Amino acid sequence: MDLKLKDKVVIITGGTSGIGKGIAISFAREGAIPVVIGRRENLGVKLVEEIKNNFGIEGLFIQADLSEIPASKNIIEKTLQKFDRIDVLVNNAGGNDGVSTDSSPEDFLASINRNLTHYFSLVHYGKQALIKSKGNIINIGSKVANTGQGGTSGYAASKGGIQALTREWAVDLLEYNIRVNEVIPAEAWTEMYENWVNSFPNPEEKLKTITQRIPLGNRMTTVEELADTVVFLASEKASHITAQHIYVDGGYTHLDRSIGS
Repeated sequence: MDLKLKDKVVIITGGTSGIGKGIAISFAREGAIPVVIGRRENLGVKLVEEIKNNFGIEGLFIQADLSEIPASKNIIEKTLQKFDRIDVLVNNAGGNDGVSTDSSPEDFLASINRNLTHYFSLVHYGKQALIKSKGNIINIGSKVANTGQGGTSGYAASKGGIQALTREWAVDLLEYNIRVNEVIPAEAWTEMYENWVNSFPNPEEKLKTITQRIPLGNRMTTVEELADTVVFLASEKASHITAQHIYVDGGYTHLDRSIGS
């Protein structure tokens, strides 16, 4: 299936590893040009080289700390200087930082800044370019906004904010034909997740307690499954889909947990 994404310029935050890396590769496979954003230069440069070697596509890596607001403006400016267009913005960067009700209000605000503020900043600075291209925005959320988790007020509030902004921006940008959607994972198998599981005394047992609660197949969601959903939503094949929260989670969030127990 030709998704007609060839030469489309796609910004992907948190793009050097995990879900973000998978998204960058999936877009490149469709002929799109990934602009990979991340803090770790070694990983970013390596990924861009990998994309060039495997797909013949000249992507771009921009090193950035997205907790600093000027970084978002710099990302948009550098992308436009290089490619003179932006077709898709994938807001993905963030992390569960454990800021809880025991943390200080200052820590809570810092968590919001790390996990939510840059979503807005990039849309703010990239809006005119997206209007010009009639592009679209895809936000990556988390099931934590729906289920709660405990001990992670900052992250949960940020992910709840992302859900709300997805709908708000879909309305706000309707007049420009800019579509806005959200992809929401639950238990996805990434390097970070694997490291977390391996930190337990019996990793296989710990993993089994998780996967047995995932109704569809009793298995983790793969990075590729999430990435391919993002790419589909960015394509013309999804041209009348906007304001949607798409759960790629094997039924984890909405189906009765007793199904898999």
